[in-house]
Amino acid sequence: MEFLLTKIKENLNEQMLLLTISNPRKAEEIKKYNIRPVLVKDKLMFQSAAYTKTQVFHKNLKKNELVEELERLLPSYKQVQLQTVSSELTALINKKGKAAIKVKKQNNVVKAQMQTDKSHLLHNRTKKYILPEGTVVPFLKDLGVMTAEGKIVRTKYDKYRQINRFLEFIEDILPHLPQNREITILDFGCGKSYLTFAMYYYLKKLKGYDIRIIGLDLKKDVIKNCSRLAVKYGYDKLNFYEGSIEEFEGVTQVDMVVTLHACDTATDYAMYKALRWGASVILSVPCCQHELNKQIAASEFEPITDYGILKERFCALATDGIRAKILEEQGYDTQILEFIDMEHTPKNLLIRAIHRKKQSDKKKEKAAQQVDTFCKQFGFTPTLWKLLQEEGKEGGTHDE
Repeated sequence: MEFLLTKIKENLNEQMLLLTISNPRKAEEIKKYNIRPVLVKDKLMFQSAAYTKTQVFHKNLKKNELVEELERLLPSYKQVQLQTVSSELTALINKKGKAAIKVKKQNNVVKAQMQTDKSHLLHNRTKKYILPEGTVVPFLKDLGVMTAEGKIVRTKYDKYRQINRFLEFIEDILPHLPQNREITILDFGCGKSYLTFAMYYYLKKLKGYDIRIIGLDLKKDVIKNCSRLAVKYGYDKLNFYEGSIEEFEGVTQVDMVVTLHACDTATDYAMYKALRWGASVILSVPCCQHELNKQIAASEFEPITDYGILKERFCALATDGIRAKILEEQGYDTQILEFIDMEHTPKNLLIRAIHRKKQSDKKKEKAAQQVDTFCKQFGFTPTLWKLLQEEGKEGGTHDE
């Protein structure tokens, strides 16, 4: 074992290609480690990827940190493979910790190429964001996400990633918005309006669209501050109003409706409004889906409903699944997408609905039947479905 560790240590440099540690002695251990050299700000580090059955965890280690990790790991695994520019080492480790080692030289052509261009090295590539770090964006600075020099505030980096991820969704739906007139966008439950300002900045300042954006929220102080900032930046077609989603009647036609973490049935009311306005695009990140949790009645699902956390998660997924199907029934092509990584927030699903140009009665009838059957099975009466039924729109079509 000491000899194997020595051989590995000798090759922890830029000539290394890949170190794989696999075949654990115990079932509960990580299934495999892949370790590669990586240049981080031109300094040599080693990226470790630890694989479980369903996930992979990455971390970067200095050489001395990696050596300590190897001293801990090697006794727990049966097989090691080390590939370098010049050779390939394979080791089988028995229960007593003795390693049978074989070394094979690399092909000379491969060796020469890699020694010349170092193409095997990983680099910490900077992700290309729509709002790149280093370019000062006034609203990001005033909202505390960015410094005056254009650097992202460390504690706000998740918010910065969220804003850029959202703008990627906006970029995707641009072909579905009108090009020859003013576009009206409504942001229900806008809160501090990170994403509202981002939409306006991206569409108006960067893309040159003729847009009007309305942000709505119940918090008076939040609306007052957002209105002040909109005036400060000269965003003359970005307006904020205090009020509830259910009661808002400020417009007669809307091209896109956005709801981000509108709580519980507020999302349903926002979607209902979007349908009645004939919105071409709906983007919704639901939040706090409590309604169905109080309604569920299905004794055959007691292995789920008897446990609070499982019941809550199932009902949250059911809520969003039903909403997506209702939007299909109303004439939309609907997707449920990951908004940002789970590690940053559990509220990470985005419902994206785009109105179909070619309507299919068969598709709408199928979606209506699926919603009806599912709701009856579990005793659900979701708000969005109820609003449409009360209006006499069950199985109906999207307003043209």
